[in-house]
Amino acid sequence: MIETRVLKPTDAALYEAAATLAAGELGAFPTETVYGLGGDATSDTAVARIFEAKARPSFNPLISHVPDLDAAFVLGDFDERARAVAEAFWPGPMTLVVRRRDNCPISLLASAGLDTIAIRVPAHPLAAELLRAVGRPIAAPSANPSGRVSPTTAEHVLAGLAGKVSIILDGGPCSVGLESTVLGSEEHTSALQSLRQLVCR
Repeated sequence: MIETRVLKPTDAALYEAAATLAAGELGAFPTETVYGLGGDATSDTAVARIFEAKARPSFNPLISHVPDLDAAFVLGDFDERARAVAEAFWPGPMTLVVRRRDNCPISLLASAGLDTIAIRVPAHPLAAELLRAVGRPIAAPSANPSGRVSPTTAEHVLAGLAGKVSIILDGGPCSVGLESTVLGSEEHTSALQSLRQLVCR
């Protein structure tokens, strides 16, 4: 068991949370959807800690969060359709599954050994600041034990993961309250077609 501290979102707390994640420890932070249980996506050890803390099956891939589109395009192979969807909906509550680039630094554990990765650019300003401060992709499934309701406040995270996460960055209630929509490669075309229909109306 480790001490879990809940921090208000000051500049000092943001720096501490970023340093915690960069050191391979776990930290929870808000996104517009739900609170995420964050760990360095490039570290096998940090990713393994996420699975352990959540009691999550290791065959269930994790979503990696990045601060902007440029950071996402470095990690994954976005074809024309995927790039168009990303540019239309990011930042926002949508996750895209694309093929890993050959030099992708994300741990294979986070991808469950697959040749694809799940990436998201969250719209929450505190999440974006944290991701920029860490400077690397952060794997962050919902910050709750597997099978439990996803947390939308710092108090929810503390109730489920106290003693398993070093820091909880308290950004208040999440605005959306539901997990992000996940689109696989075969769904990029339909999403793009739906977008075009909306634009043409």
